[in-house]
Amino acid sequence: MLIIHKIGKIFGTMTVPGDKSISHRAVMLAAISKGKSMLEGLSDGQDCLSTIHCFRALGIDIIPKGQGLEIAGKGLYGLQEPLEILDAGNSGTTMRLLSGILAGQNFLSILTGDQSLRQRPMDRVALPLKQMGAHVDGRVAGKYAPLVIRGGTLQGITWQTPVASAQIKSAILLAGLYATDQTTVQEPILSRDHTERMLAHFGMPVERRGTAVTVSSGILEGQYLKVPGDISSAAFFIVAAAAQPGSQLVIKNVGLNPTRTGIIDVLCQMGADIKIDNRSSSGSEETGDLIIQGATLQGTEVNPKIVPRLIDEIPVLAVAAALAQGVTRIKGAAELKVKESNRLAAMASELRKMGVKICELPDGLEIEGPTNLRGTAVNSYHDHRIAMAMAICGLFAQGETMIADSACIDISFPGFYSLLRQVAR
Repeated sequence: MLIIHKIGKIFGTMTVPGDKSISHRAVMLAAISKGKSMLEGLSDGQDCLSTIHCFRALGIDIIPKGQGLEIAGKGLYGLQEPLEILDAGNSGTTMRLLSGILAGQNFLSILTGDQSLRQRPMDRVALPLKQMGAHVDGRVAGKYAPLVIRGGTLQGITWQTPVASAQIKSAILLAGLYATDQTTVQEPILSRDHTERMLAHFGMPVERRGTAVTVSSGILEGQYLKVPGDISSAAFFIVAAAAQPGSQLVIKNVGLNPTRTGIIDVLCQMGADIKIDNRSSSGSEETGDLIIQGATLQGTEVNPKIVPRLIDEIPVLAVAAALAQGVTRIKGAAELKVKESNRLAAMASELRKMGVKICELPDGLEIEGPTNLRGTAVNSYHDHRIAMAMAICGLFAQGETMIADSACIDISFPGFYSLLRQVAR
């Protein structure tokens, strides 16, 4: 259990762990590239460790070296049939993206995960992979893991995704590396584009036209890559500082991919004082230092078009809304119902316990602030982002906020509480 007390302000300079989304993709593409890759700054969360474990089980040598990992890539067809069931743990990214790679392998593999992951829909990935020629099966007519995948020769397809999802898009693009023809994914709204950028970094440029992206088969070459700090991890500290007048916080070397910076845009729309300094790039990804000054926030409307750019940050954005003046409405976020938990229902339930006027919408949340928050016992639903969002909420609440099952935070952000103690005043 994590116990949080009210603070006066957030102050200091900090860094956050490497970007989780980029770390997954870096390990995967390094494994199927020719030659050695050196990856630094990787996330050390449990989700990324699951990806590393799976590729070791597929015969890839992954060796700690200096400040990172050296991966001896074996090319697109160098993976070995695993002797064990591949365990993705709690990581939907591991399961979905790895399914795309396994669809191109001429062997049988079985993918499973923890109880939460086995309840998340996998047919969105299974259906296009089947159409490409892979044999994919799972529980309830292939909808849920464990997944049984027998890959082989694939045909390129053009696939229109039902939702803007980087995981679905990436799984199909990775399978497209093994296809005889071009593979195109069309999204309703552009989702995060780390896979496209990283494919180019490893020597396989993709073609983009609007929200459609096309990939062909080819050869990937091992590379050096330094992973920037995770903006989704930084978001908890950004909100903590931005919503508390008198706070001053600098977060160094954060990834600023435009498909991920929706949280900054919305907070600035709410009146937050956030500046960016020392802009640079790393492995085709933009980076920079965030400088946050505390301010009084105002309620706002969160348009569905921006939601794919801040989908993981909505739980902590709901906390910012509870502290802001007026009403905040978040729409177009129905995808949060099938994450590690139903994040819309979870945030509505737990914030209500702390005195927040909040209504769950069919595809979002409506929150009226400001709230005189009161500390109480809250549930994490074994969801790392719910646990961290409630911890940030507790910084503004009178009394103790007690977060049950807080160990799930290590899924994405080991050391979260230690960092919080360093900058809380």
